[in-house]
Order: sequence, then structure tokens, then C-alpha cells
Amino acid sequence: MDRSESLADDALRVRVSGLHPHEEVTLTAGAADYQGSPWTGRAVVTADGDGTVDLNHARSRSGTYRGVDGMGLFWSMTPRRKGAGKDTLRFKAPEQQPSYKVTLAVKAGGKQIATRSLTRRWMSEGTIYQALRGERNGLYGALYLPPPHAPRRTPVLSIGGSEGGTSNRLAAAVLASHGHPVLALCYFGCPGRPESLENIKTEYFATAARFLERQYGTRNRRPAVIGVSRGTEAAQLLAQTYPGLVSDLVLYAPSRNTTPGYPHGVAWTRDDKPLDLTPIPLDHVNGSVLAIAGDDDRLWQSADAARSIGDEPSRPGRKRESLVYKNAGHAVGWYPYSPTARYAMNALSNRYMDLGGTAAGNAHAQTDGWPRVLKLLGG
Repeated sequence: MDRSESLADDALRVRVSGLHPHEEVTLTAGAADYQGSPWTGRAVVTADGDGTVDLNHARSRSGTYRGVDGMGLFWSMTPRRKGAGKDTLRFKAPEQQPSYKVTLAVKAGGKQIATRSLTRRWMSEGTIYQALRGERNGLYGALYLPPPHAPRRTPVLSIGGSEGGTSNRLAAAVLASHGHPVLALCYFGCPGRPESLENIKTEYFATAARFLERQYGTRNRRPAVIGVSRGTEAAQLLAQTYPGLVSDLVLYAPSRNTTPGYPHGVAWTRDDKPLDLTPIPLDHVNGSVLAIAGDDDRLWQSADAARSIGDEPSRPGRKRESLVYKNAGHAVGWYPYSPTARYAMNALSNRYMDLGGTAAGNAHAQTDGWPRVLKLLGG
């Protein structure tokens, strides 16, 4: 292992030497979720003629992933307990658990011959967390600020989906560790905000963007917005309706239209009037737009929406780009190398939703898409 500690989105080189030439070995990676339940990734590989296994080159013939993938042990981890097929590897909020431990082990001939532990961090040393509970501009959510020594990059407004609450905290902390002040905004489903996704004022998102601009704006760029699922509607409405407030958009598993409120009514309003747009226009958006989707999204037609967004005309110097990944589902977004689930629990309906895609498909989408997101954000 080239490093014993790294950010959660960093690729690592896993290499084992001192084996017998062409020896078959089993490599495992283990971690524990927020409940202490074990998760394991596994690969059966063959050492080369020098007695070395390098996962950047070695092919896994069986295990939790197949083929050549240097980080396959990490993203392919699955729970050991039975009946956990709809689970995902969950952790506590990053301010409560800024890192997690992964234990790597090597077995040969039925015996464990080597182990090594490493730390994966969401929050680098010095990253600051602040809870927003309405006392600052009436905003609710979680604010993650870069370490004082980190370069200051574009502030980011993160808007989650129909799960409500303050979502995507882990990704927000990772972005802050890269130098981006990030506000993971709660717009419903937390104390002080509506209980459901109904009649959400677009003015609220504008207030959040102004707060980021005033407190953490850079000289060259206004806040960027990352929307996920239903949050992509709010992101597009914000950029279209308030074009002077925000710059670039990243839209994960997007919608192209405003969809009804959940469970009833309308979702979005402006000046207390319903917003019902098919499609949501983007002609006033000042920044670039990157839409990312999987072609096997089982919740809605995000692939078609992403392509439509990518085909939109743009202003000079501003791009409209779509990335649609094969065998990826609704969980196409955010940083790579962490397991994603095929199913997710909807807090309002208390039912599991089929997100589509495969673990390998989602992993490829995240590995390829995340560097493009960081580049767009200037990180």
C-alpha cells in the first residue's frame, strides 16, 4: 500500500510482494458500518513470475468483483450477514466519524500471511463543520469549510433528493477537504423546514446561494450547485431564475422537468406561485452544466434527461455536457471507491426503491465522473 492514510476519494495502489511465482492468493478488504457490522471485499488472483500481485494489473477471477481494477476491493465490499442485500455501507455523519478503517489481508494456502490497516478520511485535518439551524439567514443544513491552509476554491451548494434532511454529508466533507466551502442544504424533512417535498420556495435556495457568495465567494467565480435526483430540479430552477447568483451546475440522475410534490401537491414555487415547467429552461444559466446519469436508472428516465440537457445550446465559453454510463443506476453520483446499493429506503413511503445499475457499473461511473466534477468546480 502506497499510503496508510488518504482521502476517501483517493485511489490507492495495492501491491503484495514476496509470494511464490504464480501462486494463487486471496486478498480481502474489511470495514465496519455505523452499526459495527462487517463488510468485505474479496479477490482471488495469481502472482506474477516475480511473486508479486499488483491490483492495478492483476485479474480477479472470483470474489466480489471480476477483472482488473486497482480499487475493486474497496467499492465491491458487501455485508457478511444474511438478508442484507438491500443494505449499503453507511457511516455516521463525517463530523462524528471523520474517517474509517480498512483492513487488508492476504491469504495463501488457506492461511493468512499478511495484514495491513489503513485510514480513509472524509474530513482532512482542520476541516470545519458548522450546523445551520435557522439562525443564519433562516438556513438549515450542514456547512463544511476547508482547512485554513487549503487553497480556497469555488463554494458549492449541495441539494439532495427526495430522501430529505441534510443529505450527502460525506461527499460535502470530501469536497471541503479539496478546498471547497460546501453547504449541504436541508430544504425539507428537518426541524424548521417543511415535513415533505411540497411548496418549496425557490427563494430559499437563492438565500443559500447569497449566503455562500457573501461569506465564501471567490474573486473569479460565484457558487456552484450540485443537485441530486429531485434536487436537480431545484438546481436548474435556481440557476435559471437567479442567473446572477450561481455559476456551474452538476446534475446527478437529473430530471428534465418539474415533477409533482411528494406525496401531494406541487414541489416548487416562486412568489408563492406553482412552478410547472416541461422542460425546465436553461437559456438564462450563466455557467456550464454537467449532467451525469446511468442508462439503467430504475427510478426515472435520468439518462434521457441528461442527454437533453447536454444538447441544450449554451453561451460562449459555457458548456452543456452529458455523461451517461452503461450499467449504472440512480446511485451514479459522488466520489468513487465506496460501495453503492441497488436499493434505497424511501423515508416517506417506508419502502425500498430499486435504483438500478450494478455495483461495477456504478463504480465505473463514479471513478470516471468524479474527476470531471472536480475539474468543473476548479478543484
